[in-house]
Amino acid sequence: MSDDQFTIFSPVVPIEEYLHTEILGDAPDPFQVAEHGMAWRPKDMHFGIRAEPDGRLVAHAGLVILPVSIDGSPTEIIGLGGVAVAADRRGHGLARTVVDGALAHARTLGPHLAILFCRPDKAELYTRLGWQPLTGPVEVEQPAGPATMPLRTMWFPLHDGARWPGGALRLHSLPM
Repeated sequence: MSDDQFTIFSPVVPIEEYLHTEILGDAPDPFQVAEHGMAWRPKDMHFGIRAEPDGRLVAHAGLVILPVSIDGSPTEIIGLGGVAVAADRRGHGLARTVVDGALAHARTLGPHLAILFCRPDKAELYTRLGWQPLTGPVEVEQPAGPATMPLRTMWFPLHDGARWPGGALRLHSLPM
C-alpha cells in the first residue's frame, strides 16, 4: 500500500495567507497563462486543504467579489480562481472538495452567480463540478484598458433557481 492510502486530509478551511508556491512550487508560470499577457487581481478570500499529520497545504481555491455588468446592467458576482492541487495529491478529489468548500462560503456573500476563467484543457474538470461555459466574448480591465479575456469563461449558480441572465459580461476590474 502506498502512503497516499493513509493520508488524511483536513476539511476545507479559510486560510489567512496563501502563496501558490506552497502548492505548485516556484515555476515561473504555474497556472500556464503567462502567454496571454494578462494582469490578474489577487483573491480576497482563500480556502485550503492540508494533509495530516504534517499540515502541508495541498489544495487551494480563492474568491473575490467582482463588480460587473451583464448586458449593461451593473451587479456583483463571485470570482473563483487560483485553484491548485499539489501534483503528488491529484486524483484524490481535492479539486472538487476545495472548490465546493469555497463555493459554500461564496453562497453566504450575497451574489447569486460565480465565474471562473480556465484554460480549455481544464474546462472538462469544471464541467464535472457543475460549471457551465459562457458563450461570447468577456471584457475585463487591464492596465492598458479593456481587453477580451482569452481564456474560457464558465459560470456556476450559487443559489437554487439562479440562471445566467444572458448578454455580454464586462468585469470592471482585473480578472481573478
